[in-house]
Amino acid sequence: MSYSEPKFRLSIHHPDFQYAPCSNPYSDKIRTLPGRAFTDSDTEQHRGRWRVAFPDSQRTGRELHVEVGCNAGHVTLEWAARNPEHAFIGVDWKFKPIYRAAEKALKRKLDNVLFLRAHAERLEYIFAPGEIDRLYLFFPDPWPKKAHWKNRFITTEEILRILPLLKRGGIFHIKTDHPGYFDWIEDALKRARSESKIKWDTIERSTDLHAQHPAPSQLQIPDVTLFEKLFIRDGIRIHSLKLQRL
Repeated sequence: MSYSEPKFRLSIHHPDFQYAPCSNPYSDKIRTLPGRAFTDSDTEQHRGRWRVAFPDSQRTGRELHVEVGCNAGHVTLEWAARNPEHAFIGVDWKFKPIYRAAEKALKRKLDNVLFLRAHAERLEYIFAPGEIDRLYLFFPDPWPKKAHWKNRFITTEEILRILPLLKRGGIFHIKTDHPGYFDWIEDALKRARSESKIKWDTIERSTDLHAQHPAPSQLQIPDVTLFEKLFIRDGIRIHSLKLQRL
């Protein structure tokens, strides 16, 4: 599928936004794995119907788990392998990691996991309100320099777009190694709470997630991510929030 450039570049949050044409060879490779990996606007074709888009689509009543920023799917793949009763989707904006993740799913014959190459800012067009049971955002880029804070993914506006995608009782789990970004996220949540009609509780909060673990360096994927293993090794504390939609 090819896309034509609009005369004026629309905001990434606009309903009519189009992905720009791309010469990355993995863009075409992703399309050689139909039903396993999706890219660009194809990721928005199953909105509200993702549970029937899996190879084992007969299992429609199960939980849908979505990891944003899944990289090459290390965590998502292990979750899928360990929990065949649930459905899993990994989302990342990089072509090659998404292709590799889908390849691994095929080799491991995991029929309950899909991978999407898409901008995370398009989540509201990829998923329908109430479609997601559990949403995960682990170690997004903290953009530590003040001049770059405008690039941070979590904002009040983004929270207001994301929370409606969770079903009632659904969980949104966020982890970061950056204390400043953690404070930023909590401030954004506080502002969003005053603006949103959707209610939620913070059911878990930690500024040192693995402090009580007897041997955190021995934790393995999917209980920790690749980045998380490095942070633990270097003595960096993990900050964590779990929100539950009411």
